[in-house]
Amino acid sequence: MQINSKELKQILHDNGASIVGYADLTGYVDDDLRSGVSVVIHLPREVVRSIGNGPSREYFDAYHMLNEKLDKIVMVGADYLKDCGYQAVAQTTGTVVEDSNYTTKIPHKTVAVKSGIGWIGKSALLITKQYGAAVRLSSILTDAELDYGKETTKSKCRTCSNCVEACPAKAITGKKWIPGMAREELLDAVACREKARMIAMEKLGEEITLCGKCIDVCPYTRRFSVGGKL
Repeated sequence: MQINSKELKQILHDNGASIVGYADLTGYVDDDLRSGVSVVIHLPREVVRSIGNGPSREYFDAYHMLNEKLDKIVMVGADYLKDCGYQAVAQTTGTVVEDSNYTTKIPHKTVAVKSGIGWIGKSALLITKQYGAAVRLSSILTDAELDYGKETTKSKCRTCSNCVEACPAKAITGKKWIPGMAREELLDAVACREKARMIAMEKLGEEITLCGKCIDVCPYTRRFSVGGKL
């Protein structure tokens, strides 16, 4: 059965996705699952506004709620693809495994960038024009051919260094992302994780990697959350 890219996208939107994109992952995977479906949900504006002074309880609750919602959305999408006769793997929080360097085999951000949804900021987060860094994301891998988006190949961060200056761990190097760049060139992930967990424990009493400062100060996030201009 021929896949209907528009229908799949509508199904994902109907189930709560804010942005959906399709990526050609040829060269990034070793099997037949060479198409990626990127699914993005934006954080509520009031939650983004609550993290200016560090992670809030609202952010903590939204973080888990949106992860659960994303899991359900990508599973619905994977089921649709399977019903059409294709292979599909929903990259849920229960199936994606981080290695010792806190990376995964096919990162959600890679699928998003290759689908044209956004670019990688100096913070090493996905940045979207619509919502800035105030997003959670997931993905589906499939062997179905889709209407692929145009891969993002250029950072739109320009000379902005808000996240660099605001990072409490001083973990952001300030380099501008280019495709193929290793995350380590942008961010010291260990320093970020350790500081974020310390802050979350101080603010919330929770042992979780949750900070949010680089999300809050991004100009694209501000435009979304409080109406600031770029």
